[in-house]
Amino acid sequence: MMRKTAKFMLSMVATAVAMSSTNAIAEEQEDGISIGGAVRVNYAYKDYDESSKDKLGEFDFDVASITFDGKIGDWGIASDYRFTSDSNYIKYGYGFYDINSEWQLQLGINKVPFGNPGFISNSFWFGLPYYLGFEDSHDVGIKASYDNNGWNTDFAFYKNPVYSATENKRYSASLFSGEINGTEYHNEETNGFNFRQTYTSEYEGGSTTFGGSAQYGQIYNSDTGNMGDRYAVALHLDSTYKGWNLQLQAMQYEYDAADSADDNKIGIAVVSWQYEIASKGQAYSANIAKTFATDFGSVKCYNDFGLMTPDVADDSYDNSMQNVTGCAISAGATYTMVDFILGKNMTFATANNDHIGLPEFGNDWDKRINVNFGYYF
Repeated sequence: MMRKTAKFMLSMVATAVAMSSTNAIAEEQEDGISIGGAVRVNYAYKDYDESSKDKLGEFDFDVASITFDGKIGDWGIASDYRFTSDSNYIKYGYGFYDINSEWQLQLGINKVPFGNPGFISNSFWFGLPYYLGFEDSHDVGIKASYDNNGWNTDFAFYKNPVYSATENKRYSASLFSGEINGTEYHNEETNGFNFRQTYTSEYEGGSTTFGGSAQYGQIYNSDTGNMGDRYAVALHLDSTYKGWNLQLQAMQYEYDAADSADDNKIGIAVVSWQYEIASKGQAYSANIAKTFATDFGSVKCYNDFGLMTPDVADDSYDNSMQNVTGCAISAGATYTMVDFILGKNMTFATANNDHIGLPEFGNDWDKRINVNFGYYF
């Protein structure tokens, strides 16, 4: 388990920075296709793992990625493919068409419009919603986006996730079909609909984006052929003022699978690993950050907190929490993230709790340190 989780975290970190680099390239390149990418390495120290403590942590290759972005006329493409030490996978890849200055259509593997636009996190570790399948998720479908005078509207339909439900080597967290901890799952996400509405108010020194999101889809049982369903709703706020940033989000979700072996839980998979989560619950995020300009670039320091409260029939299910304190250092083509992670009953952040919202083993906060260094081109 420990070796697997290390590989998971090493391969997922490039997300936020890669997107920022991609957007910068797109802004600079008005007409034409640009090729870019990144190479990243990672240091990890786990206070709850004896092997990690004995070796004073581990330093490994993280990920290499290649991106294609740009447009010719009103048509364009965007893609990001990644290579880790033991796998490779696509994060996103879609074509788009600018109908006019306000409307854009995207077709292919594009970002699901749910929750705070961009991310509901600042750190390498992402926010708790990522592990539930609701942050920086990418599926196969079509999306229409409207942007005018501060108003942004997204409509989307997704036929299915990027990879088969039996495959755990994927970037986005989604339902898993297979055995986890003795429970057999046969669930596949299909026919998902998304809607998100935001409004951005600008003022001297910053801006505030208010928004709401809704998601509904089906869950196909590949063993019985029956359909279940799923939904999620969220309210979110992202506010900046003179270098300060505040992010708040509250969401509720439910995975109601047909012919489930246990209605209280469901299986999820993401980059090379699978785990269980409470099938219904709420997730709350509260993040604060401050960015400082420097002679070499900038430094952003932050604290990201996430809480998940299960809402199932089994009263033994417990809350899960994650807190990440860290700084991101931007200097030229490099980007370094230094994080101190606290986890309680939380997958990938604790020694014995490889799940979210299930009964807790122990009653302690586990700790780990992570330093990720990347070079972008």
